[in-house]
Amino acid sequence: MIQAKWLIGGDGLDDAHMIRRRVFIEEQGIDEAVEMDGADGDAIHLVAYDGARPVATGRMRLIDNQAVIGRVAVLKEERGKGYGDFVARVLIWQAAEMRYDRQVVHAQLPVAGFYRKLGFSAVGEEYEEAGIPHITMVRVGGAESCGLSV
Repeated sequence: MIQAKWLIGGDGLDDAHMIRRRVFIEEQGIDEAVEMDGADGDAIHLVAYDGARPVATGRMRLIDNQAVIGRVAVLKEERGKGYGDFVARVLIWQAAEMRYDRQVVHAQLPVAGFYRKLGFSAVGEEYEEAGIPHITMVRVGGAESCGLSV
């Protein structure tokens, strides 16, 4: 059974950091200083668990009247089970609950389609971040527009 745990700020993030370390640093080769960017203390984090086992995470930062969703990661052996979709949708729902109807992601190009399915649209040009092609994507609307209700 999937369970979710909210974490506010930089404390108690061991499970979130473990997932991000395995996915972004070990698997994708992103520099640890880039991944652990010092912004966790200003973020709302979500960790998804399958029973007691952490399997996915994501964070949301509230910047300039928009919710910036990022660091969505699923352990490699747990992909394809809907955990990433769950984390992204719950973060969108939380943003809408907090009246942030504009959500932004800085998506790695290979996963832009994942965010497109959730109602995000690409804006601007592609760019490189941490050696990986990215595109900024924006979604406007409450949770109901991606299959959730508030």
